[in-house]
Amino acid sequence: MTDSWRLTATELASRIRARDLSAEEVARDALSRLDAANPAINAVVQFMPEEALAAARAVDAALARGEDPGPLAGVPVTTKVNVDQKSHATTNGLRIQKDLIAKADNPVVSNLRKAGAVIIGRTNTPAFSLHWFTRNSLHGHTRNARNPALTPGGSSGGAASATAAGIGAIGHGTDIGGSVRYPAYACGIHGLRPTIGRIPAWNPGGPERAIGAQLMAVSGPLARSIADIRLALQAMSAPDARDPWWVPAPLQGAPFPKRAALCVRPEGMATTPEVEEAVRAAGRRLQDAGWTVAETPVPPMRQPARLQALLWLAESRRGLKRALAEENDPDANFVFAQMERLCPEPDMNAFQDALQARAGFLREWSLFLERYPVALMPVSAEPPFPDLLDLESPEAFDRVIEALLPQVGLPLMSLPGLTVTTDLSGPAPLGVQLVAGRYREDILLEAGALLETEITIAG
Repeated sequence: MTDSWRLTATELASRIRARDLSAEEVARDALSRLDAANPAINAVVQFMPEEALAAARAVDAALARGEDPGPLAGVPVTTKVNVDQKSHATTNGLRIQKDLIAKADNPVVSNLRKAGAVIIGRTNTPAFSLHWFTRNSLHGHTRNARNPALTPGGSSGGAASATAAGIGAIGHGTDIGGSVRYPAYACGIHGLRPTIGRIPAWNPGGPERAIGAQLMAVSGPLARSIADIRLALQAMSAPDARDPWWVPAPLQGAPFPKRAALCVRPEGMATTPEVEEAVRAAGRRLQDAGWTVAETPVPPMRQPARLQALLWLAESRRGLKRALAEENDPDANFVFAQMERLCPEPDMNAFQDALQARAGFLREWSLFLERYPVALMPVSAEPPFPDLLDLESPEAFDRVIEALLPQVGLPLMSLPGLTVTTDLSGPAPLGVQLVAGRYREDILLEAGALLETEITIAG
């Protein structure tokens, strides 16, 4: 055994290609790390050691034949239990779906396999993927690998905590309201919410996605380096005709002016001093790298956040309430009740008005991002929360959702956002969120590489 699990995905893929390490050796190390680190955090909840070793041997065999196994050659990764993976249950954290065995892979899982990745396990999510914390009645409670007193985030809390602990070099997550970006922040790693249509996704074993999810829900990578986020995006974004939203946009766009808009309090958000300083420090680092950074308000986020909730809940009310009652998960019941309290049920006119307004907000943001190719802002108004804070009371829930305005306000416009961890020196990680125009993830990654701190493996 070696400590190859400590290496980044970029390092692993390079060394496996060079035959310095075998994919099977790397997979065995990754499974050993999973066995050692997971009991304390409960991040991985479905295990597949024999499948992982078989996939690793296939990579080694391809290399021996002189074939290219793909950009993620032999890299250990995890997938989230809310996407279909053939022969495994798509539980979404639910007892009522514990036997919902997928007959085919979701496109994002297919793309990981085609890229040569080795899937070593599937990660936890709150029930219905409906929470910024990660606990459910089927798989239990996921802890933050970096600090168990803090939330690991949600809904991709299992993916973030596993990646922070060195369980896989890349974690797959999903994001409709911060579910990649916030767990990355809470666990002190990096996470990308790509543009809608960048990474194909669809669950063959489930119903067709509702229109809100089609417009706002994405799959995206979590990793310990920005280079690994770039590599994962390349692999995950391969075409798949099963997702009609997939867009053949180039991963590298046209040259752009190095200008960033800095906003520490989007629409008056009550940003704490330590979060404000993290954002300002990131702005100074961009300036030192030759960027022009201007402190300026960003386009609206509060009304987009309200409409995001309206569109999502309008559809959830149609089909989710029966499942909520059947599952009867206390956390999900409370969270859904609070969301309903904050978002009255719309009629058909209000639903159509929300879709119509979306175009105007996207136009406003697109014009703004032509002037400032990057918007630099907090991930959250506060450092990562104490675990399960939002379940304490309606007032606590309101505090959490207000602090997460930058997470909830972005998806309506289908724009890409990147969480970059910039400081691991304190009891809670700190970082920033970067936002760019549609299909300009390359801008986010270029700026993010200037801001990232060295990520230590937790535990």
